[in-house]
Amino acid sequence: MNFWAGIAVLFLFFVLMEGVAWFTHKYIMHGWLWIWHESHHRFRKGAFELNDLFGFMFALPSIWLIVVGSNDLDWRFYAGLGIAMYGVAYFLVHDVFVHQRIKWLKRTNVPYFKAMRQTHHIHHSVHTKQGAEAFGFLFVSRKFLKRTLK
Repeated sequence: MNFWAGIAVLFLFFVLMEGVAWFTHKYIMHGWLWIWHESHHRFRKGAFELNDLFGFMFALPSIWLIVVGSNDLDWRFYAGLGIAMYGVAYFLVHDVFVHQRIKWLKRTNVPYFKAMRQTHHIHHSVHTKQGAEAFGFLFVSRKFLKRTLK
């Protein structure tokens, strides 16, 4: 696979991961694996929460794809990198920027970033398995952009 085709695959998988994350968040985290995710909707004592296990679950296919695709640098290698890059972006946006688990990026005047933070706080205004909204992570829908940027 040539380099630019690989970059296209990487970008495609990065973008697809937002859909995978949205689906997983709405139907699995707020579904049958609420037992893990509930810790994220409660006050955290300490540095970690049970919900952090999802990061490892998402890392497994990324690692597998990178390893099996690394000999030929085929599409699997770039797909795994795309998933890994989404994981890094998720960590920086969700854990660092939104939840301040690491005290960086406390203030911003960028409207999209403000909307991202406010939208996630809308999601966390519900502390139960049902009734939450706004399940995306990196891409804020128009509905929530309009709602949070008033």
